[in-house]
Amino acid sequence: MMGKAIRMERITRRTDGRTVIVPMDHGVTLGPIDGLIDMPTAVGKVAEGGADAVLGHVGLPRMGHRGYGRDIGLILHLSASTTLGPDPNHKVLVSSVERAIKYGADAVSVHINLGAADESIMLRDLGEVAMACEEWSMPLVAMVYTRGDKVQSEYDVGVVKHAARVAVELGADVVKVNYTGSEETFREVVEGCGGQRPDGIKVVIAGGAKTGTDRETIDMVEGALQAGASGVSIGRNAFQHRAPERIVAAIVAMVHDGVTAADALGLLAAD
Repeated sequence: MMGKAIRMERITRRTDGRTVIVPMDHGVTLGPIDGLIDMPTAVGKVAEGGADAVLGHVGLPRMGHRGYGRDIGLILHLSASTTLGPDPNHKVLVSSVERAIKYGADAVSVHINLGAADESIMLRDLGEVAMACEEWSMPLVAMVYTRGDKVQSEYDVGVVKHAARVAVELGADVVKVNYTGSEETFREVVEGCGGQRPDGIKVVIAGGAKTGTDRETIDMVEGALQAGASGVSIGRNAFQHRAPERIVAAIVAMVHDGVTAADALGLLAAD
């Protein structure tokens, strides 16, 4: 599918097939949080750092996504919920693949929560979006988390590799899941998606809530990469950083240039 291959090259680095995505879809879930008040500036900073793509709702391109600074790929997010709702874990579709095409998006993304009360509805939605992506040769990013009464820890390797496999089975091209805390356990997640192959499914880690230190973020990235991850999808730990362009540049150096965690921290500390 030539169209999908062309679009994938806009959200990944063609030389290594890896990606650094910065999600900025938090405005629907949480409101105008720090770092995303001025969306064009936020995009400009992570683009300057070398990120491959930003991810967000239609408000992102409407507020100004391209036309200035360094170019960056656009992943349009199709599902949403808010923390004010009765069940924030229930994500509903709020946009479509066709709309993403009209906005010039390079890929689309869907968020589902396994274990939530409405899991079946979210699974159905992911399947329907995947079929539309096949129709239009559009890459699909599936964010799959495990949140519900049966889930004791959403970082447990057993539930994370189940979540990743669901995304693969239902047609995702890029799978975004939580990091399980160690290289050894996350390798199981990657292997459960078919392993690390240049033409295979890409597994990326979520950044999660803002961490306390740069070392926590950098160590997490290094562990995921050593386990075979194809990159990262890190939001708050990028756009809420004291210097978003620098933390993104450090992560880009790790993902695309093979820089070690120690060297990446050195880049951050340099004047």
